[in-house]
Amino acid sequence: MRKIFWLILIAALASAGWFAWALLTPVEPSGKTFVMLRPGYSTRRMASELKSAGVIRSEEAFILWHDLHRHRTLKAGEYLFEKPANIIDLQKRLRRGDVYFHTVVVPEGFTMFDIARAIDAAGLGPAEDFLKVAQSDTALIADIAPRAPSLEGYLFPETYEFTRTTTMPEIAAAMVKQFRQVAREIGLVPPPMTSKAEVGKIPLDGSPHLQTYENLGDTVGPALYVPRVVIMASIVEKETAVPEERALVASVYYNRLASGMALDADPSIIYAELLAGTYAGALHHDDMRFNSPYNTYTHPGLPPGPIGNPGKSAMEAAMHPAQSDYYYFVADAAGHHRFARTMEEHDKNVDAYRRAMRGK
Repeated sequence: MRKIFWLILIAALASAGWFAWALLTPVEPSGKTFVMLRPGYSTRRMASELKSAGVIRSEEAFILWHDLHRHRTLKAGEYLFEKPANIIDLQKRLRRGDVYFHTVVVPEGFTMFDIARAIDAAGLGPAEDFLKVAQSDTALIADIAPRAPSLEGYLFPETYEFTRTTTMPEIAAAMVKQFRQVAREIGLVPPPMTSKAEVGKIPLDGSPHLQTYENLGDTVGPALYVPRVVIMASIVEKETAVPEERALVASVYYNRLASGMALDADPSIIYAELLAGTYAGALHHDDMRFNSPYNTYTHPGLPPGPIGNPGKSAMEAAMHPAQSDYYYFVADAAGHHRFARTMEEHDKNVDAYRRAMRGK
């Protein structure tokens, strides 16, 4: 009997020793190790994934330790392991939900095609999946842009952090939410309905053609002017990266609209070809006749939707354009633009640009 007792005691001590060793001994991953623990995984499945990745010594010890703390939930997500840790420390991370975030940088002027590629490059999913959402989930902006053909223009440029479990609709919604926040800050999105008596207070000074309220009854809503501002801002964003020039560029296009001239914005043709999947990386003379409502050489007025996603500065320029009598502008070969009132002045500026480029 005593012999059996000692055998049991020795076995118990050995088991306890093994458990303590498996539980407390840190494991050092072989470099940066990512482990995806998907929603719905059992504790056993989590232990198996972690063991296969080489970040725990024993599945059984992992399961037993969690069984002793069942009231503490282990959270799903993608985790990065790059430092030595034992099972206790590891489960603390899983209870906190200390998941890995992928950074997606969306610069000003990025199109939804650019954003889709950035999301793909960040490892968050195929570009095609995001594009499907961007081209279909227009309900996200139905109150401010009911006729929007896509979310283009409303995916605000910002640095975002998403997890691998974030869905494409959630990513798009986060970008639209950021747009709304900035739009409210600059006064682009006012209260849902505004009386005609309050129209003059809407910050669209210098842009009377944006305030055409005929046949709208007694009230006007943001759906009337927000899309026009965003479309104009997207063109301004594509035309210049110099903040102090944006209000002047906006004034040129507003002056053209007011006089019935075509906008003649090259970026609109690029976007038309992006939509058609035919853009080859450069524009040629024949492209000016490309058949698309986005072609502002052949179709008067604003295009049917934004041609990129403008930042705050471009939207402010579209809301508050400079007061000018300019109708033309051209690059000056030094990163800025020269503005002109007449075609004669413009031709001189073009010649100066070509000479400057030849001299480089």
